[in-house]
Amino acid sequence: MASKTHLSSRVRIDGEADFQASVRVLDLGEVQVSVLTHPALWSEWTPKLVRQCDLEVYQLHLIVSGGGTLAQGGREAVFGAGQFILIDSSHPYRAWRSAKDGRSETVVVQFPRASLGLRSSTVGRLAAVPFSARGGIGAVLAGHLFELMRNAEDYTEADSAALGGITLDLIAAGCAHQLDAAACLSPEARQRALMARIHRFIRDRLGDPALTADLIAAAHQISTRHLYKLFQAQGMTVAAWIRQCRLERCRRDLADPALDSRPIQAIATRWGFVDGAHFSRVFRAAYGTSPRDYRNLARHDDAVHELTRTVQKTSITS
Repeated sequence: MASKTHLSSRVRIDGEADFQASVRVLDLGEVQVSVLTHPALWSEWTPKLVRQCDLEVYQLHLIVSGGGTLAQGGREAVFGAGQFILIDSSHPYRAWRSAKDGRSETVVVQFPRASLGLRSSTVGRLAAVPFSARGGIGAVLAGHLFELMRNAEDYTEADSAALGGITLDLIAAGCAHQLDAAACLSPEARQRALMARIHRFIRDRLGDPALTADLIAAAHQISTRHLYKLFQAQGMTVAAWIRQCRLERCRRDLADPALDSRPIQAIATRWGFVDGAHFSRVFRAAYGTSPRDYRNLARHDDAVHELTRTVQKTSITS
């Protein structure tokens, strides 16, 4: 099954009488994102398979659980959960994936070698070299991939094309950072990667009422004026984007049955709205109903699911 969606590598398992595995695939044009779960196994991409089946792609693996080893291009790596590792389809490899509690999970991004805008000889230096998904641009990329798969059923064809481009920009920025080759990125790719980092920074701090444009700009070593210009290019102000993200988090909490006992004001405060009256006004302006009525609709009427899908379609996805 995996050979139909990824490389046709040889797979071997040791003593597994009951092999349980799954693969979910999200097609974003020339970019493919998938989630694989399986027991421990060996996989091998032989010289013969390279000659017969090379797709001239890179695979970037985000290790969610389990670990393993990878040998490619004269390098051998040991990797674990919370790391990325790159595979180049134009060179043979041999890999072992261990499993935690009988299960290994990986998010795999497969994309053409020529699509990053970086020289293959440059990117190839990262093959079989693990790097962290828990800080900096790596954390932004990992969060982006998780969010992609979490909302995979809601994307339109236009969404998919745009998200594929954003994914490539983030991967290119991550590779350039590891290789100290940021100057090799196009200005457009650098700007899109910067915006992705800014968006992640904002989402991680939505509960802070003191979140301001000055704070965001300083954290990313740019001027506040430059920050305003970046958001203007997206057709939105910084304050409006923060407000939209906060409203979306409040909306989700109001629709969550597990939070029925939490006061509406507590939910608003959790996401940075300190003034209850102001929160009610902006919520009604965004969703056409009051926070209380929205919560009641979520409790008693399936129509909220259709409203939720409509809202998600119009939410920012970058």
